[in-house]
Amino acid sequence: MAQRNLSRYFFIAILLAAMVLFFAMIRPFLIPVLLAAVFCTLFYPLFEGLLRAFRGRRFPASIVSCFLLLLILLLPMYFVADLVAREGVDFYKSAETDIQAFFGSGESGAFARIERANWYRTLHLDRFDWKSGAQDAAKNLGTILGGAIKSTSASTLHAVVVLFTTLFTMFYFFRDGERIIARLKYLVPLPAQYEDQIVGRFASVARATVKGTLLIALVQGTLSGLTLWIFGVGSPILWGVVATLLSIVPLVGAWLVLYPAAAIQMLLGNVWQGVAILLVTMLVIVNVDNLLRPRLVGQEAGMHDLMVFFSTLGGIGMFGAMGFIVGPVVAAFFLAVLDIYATEYKEDLDRLVPKKGAVRATEEVE
Repeated sequence: MAQRNLSRYFFIAILLAAMVLFFAMIRPFLIPVLLAAVFCTLFYPLFEGLLRAFRGRRFPASIVSCFLLLLILLLPMYFVADLVAREGVDFYKSAETDIQAFFGSGESGAFARIERANWYRTLHLDRFDWKSGAQDAAKNLGTILGGAIKSTSASTLHAVVVLFTTLFTMFYFFRDGERIIARLKYLVPLPAQYEDQIVGRFASVARATVKGTLLIALVQGTLSGLTLWIFGVGSPILWGVVATLLSIVPLVGAWLVLYPAAAIQMLLGNVWQGVAILLVTMLVIVNVDNLLRPRLVGQEAGMHDLMVFFSTLGGIGMFGAMGFIVGPVVAAFFLAVLDIYATEYKEDLDRLVPKKGAVRATEEVE
């Protein structure tokens, strides 16, 4: 018995060492693998349709699925990125000229009218050198824009590698996904209902994250860009993309772009354009989240808004741009394990927590 226990402990030690070494080796590829799992889960109905079209042949169905996703994801991103780069350069070139026109139009200019306003002197805003500050801001914006373009060019190869790795992994997930899941379930020493619970939570959060977060952000960003274009604001595609990125983060949104745009239009004398942007933002764009999220997501994610907020920000901070997808998925895995713990040790937890206290705590949370 002692020799058997020793052999078992020795084997477990070797297994843990091999797992640590293997994890360190594949760590750079974790994000593409997680993204591949998320997109395979989301687009699995597409693969099933192609599988029926190819009469059950998984290899051509997997190839065509990956090719279609490449076209759907890559071509629009390349087209928008090209337009954003052009508008960013044009915006930088025109910013300094616009600032000089705003401050140097004489007594009839927009800034001169602001200086004559009572609220301007009441708030003691005349103590600041707004012209020099605005010019310095324009120069700093050019430096930031140049650094961003340089950084984007340097990271292009990395993005191509990540994309290729994701698509390569998706092909095998489509082709062998059922066998991979069955093998993992066999190796994980948990009851079948717990394994299904973890897989189901992963699938639901993957669908909810992409459908809810990404699609709503795209709708808000598109509406923001169209609103700015209709009312004559420069670089609408650039600011529409910025609004899309801001809409990804929970409790933040396109209003961070549109409200300042409305204020700037009013300061420039375009009062009705500014008021129109403000009304469209308040009545339409801000309410897109409230209208679409219950229909697209509902209770599928099964996570509190605060958990979504912190997991999204934490995911972006830890995993980069794709962290808004990976972060909530990792949080969902943690919550699934926590639910299993609560179910497995329910009797022990009930004995430790008095019933009246538990009822009172439940009422306070509600």
